Amino acid sequence: MATRTTRSKKVKTAEEQDRGFMAAFRALGVEKGINPEILFDAIEAALVASYKRNFNSAQNVRVALDRTSGQYHVYAIKTVVEDVADNIQEISLAMAQKVSPNYQLGDTLEVEVTPANFGRIAAQAAKQVVVQRIREAERGIIYEEFSSREGDIVTGLVQRVENRNVYVDLGKTEAIMVQSEQIANEEYAVNDRIKAFITEVKNSTKGPQVMLSRTHPDLLKRLFELEVPEIHDGVVEIKSVAREAGMRSKIAVYAKDESVDPIGSCVGHRGFRVQAIVDELRNEKIDIVKWSEDPAVYIANALSPAKVISVDVAESEKMSRVVVPDYQLSLAIGKEGQNARLAAKLTGWKIDIKSESQAKEEGEFQPLAAAEAAAEAPEETSLLQGEDFLDEFKNDTFEADEAEAADETDEAEVAGDAAAGADEAAGYGDADDADEADEADDVAEAAEAEPAPAGEEAEV
Repeated sequence: MATRTTRSKKVKTAEEQDRGFMAAFRALGVEKGINPEILFDAIEAALVASYKRNFNSAQNVRVALDRTSGQYHVYAIKTVVEDVADNIQEISLAMAQKVSPNYQLGDTLEVEVTPANFGRIAAQAAKQVVVQRIREAERGIIYEEFSSREGDIVTGLVQRVENRNVYVDLGKTEAIMVQSEQIANEEYAVNDRIKAFITEVKNSTKGPQVMLSRTHPDLLKRLFELEVPEIHDGVVEIKSVAREAGMRSKIAVYAKDESVDPIGSCVGHRGFRVQAIVDELRNEKIDIVKWSEDPAVYIANALSPAKVISVDVAESEKMSRVVVPDYQLSLAIGKEGQNARLAAKLTGWKIDIKSESQAKEEGEFQPLAAAEAAAEAPEETSLLQGEDFLDEFKNDTFEADEAEAADETDEAEVAGDAAAGADEAAGYGDADDADEADEADDVAEAAEAEPAPAGEEAEV
């Protein structure tokens, strides 16, 4: 006769299940970044509310939840009095002393009133409050994390594009980049990894809302901080940023240590550092110029890659007059005035640019006023970067014969200006800049091949 062997299934006791339940709560709190004690306190509060609602109780009750075993008890809190007027809120002194002879009038006594069928109700209440508290805690944690990062740069994946708004997955939350904060003509595909600037974090009813931007000038500043260790360590400082997103930008850099080249630090070996930023911004052109305390020098640098002959500044009005060689006028102004516009934004000065021939005709080769006026008002100064220029054009106007003599050496001067202008510009100019430089090189070669007129020397 065959013998059937049966294996008894091991059934967990209620106490073991409760212990597993509490362990799961702790693990959930750690996973979500929430203190488990907050969840336990919330469960106790939910059980109190559930008890009063389901048992029509007006008693002042307290729920004690064991953090280890998971067992709970409901206690009614009563005041010890001589004569009982309210059985729900009060207990006589004689009854209290039966529990413990140490009770005196005015003390509070806790009497256990845990209902026998309270388990299912307690489970429902616990589930609802835990889900709600976890959601609220997650929102609070995310808001605190990202609100402290306003003005910082983040990396995320493009999740979707709806109604011209780009939704970016930042891991813990989803950020929004509206159309006005997107670079013109830049396309965003799903799963594209992009860097963006956090402009604002809102705490709405649906949770924290993170707003991103790809056009903010500080995005360029943060990218340089990431790519250039000297900027991150404070050795090189970014003094100002001017940007037309997607087209061109200018930044002014400065180093307190004279042995440190601020422009070279930003450009990097073979331009690798700045090229990484250009690639991130989808080939946006970047000019890096050296900042100076002297506004005239600063303005001349800001107009890079154009060569500047002289700069007159009126500090009281924050206005400046700049003279450039004729062949550099279009380069100084830039396409649709972009170079001059960015230079004005970068320096905070109004800039009036004139060519050399225009300045000759208008007699604007001196500082803003005559030498006597300059002595009376020293705050209005003039920096003439070409000393030969000041010596040659010290009079208000040019005589016709002097202008003809100056024209004979124009081509030779072009050679020197073109060679110096190539070293002045730092960063990445557009195609127009390259064309101007090529033309200058051609003229320079022609000037070098042609000997200077007899009795005269060409300044290069």
